[in-house]
Amino acid sequence: MPGLAASPLIFERIALPSDRYNVHLLEWQIPLEAESLTAYAERLSKKVTGKHIILIGVSFGGILVQEMKSFVKPEKVIIISSVKSNLEFPRRFKIAKTTKAYKLLPIKLLLNVEQLAKFSFGDTINKRLKLYEKFLSVRDEKYLQWSIEQVILWNRIEVDSEVIHLHGDADEVFPPKYIKNAIWIKDGTHIMILNKYKWLNENLPKIIERNENELENTGS
Repeated sequence: MPGLAASPLIFERIALPSDRYNVHLLEWQIPLEAESLTAYAERLSKKVTGKHIILIGVSFGGILVQEMKSFVKPEKVIIISSVKSNLEFPRRFKIAKTTKAYKLLPIKLLLNVEQLAKFSFGDTINKRLKLYEKFLSVRDEKYLQWSIEQVILWNRIEVDSEVIHLHGDADEVFPPKYIKNAIWIKDGTHIMILNKYKWLNENLPKIIERNENELENTGS
């Protein structure tokens, strides 16, 4: 499951051995009126079929697959660049929840990546915007407002000890200082699904097959 508003294209460089795995890419659906995250997770779970299921989610997709776990009964849940409970949220998320500042976000502007790119943000930000333009496929105002609210208001405080958490030590969205009990990827940022694919391709099979003691620790 890709991250917030993201397309399955974010997994284009993830290549698990085809003789051992069938990979199924999930896509975001537009939420129903007043649909809860739990109800949404149950609805999306109906698209998951087969045996020996491993759920993998990135960022908000990581939150969602944890909610889907109750309905799918997977063998494993792996989250990448995500959180296991709202206790791992950074302080700014908690402030946004208290003040309801997330309701004031300029959603229409955020959806228009091309318009944002017209402003002078500097080379680094403009390169990031180009990535967003390629990989963000859901540009529906209702979806984006709903998604942001579901993240900020996520009420899970008890960590599921069975969830396997892969996290970059340079993640700027969910800073490492708030994260506990993760498998750390050196120099991994919040978009490490794109630029740490070599590490993931090497180590995901080991994680899935319970050989975590053999993980490469370089994160390269």
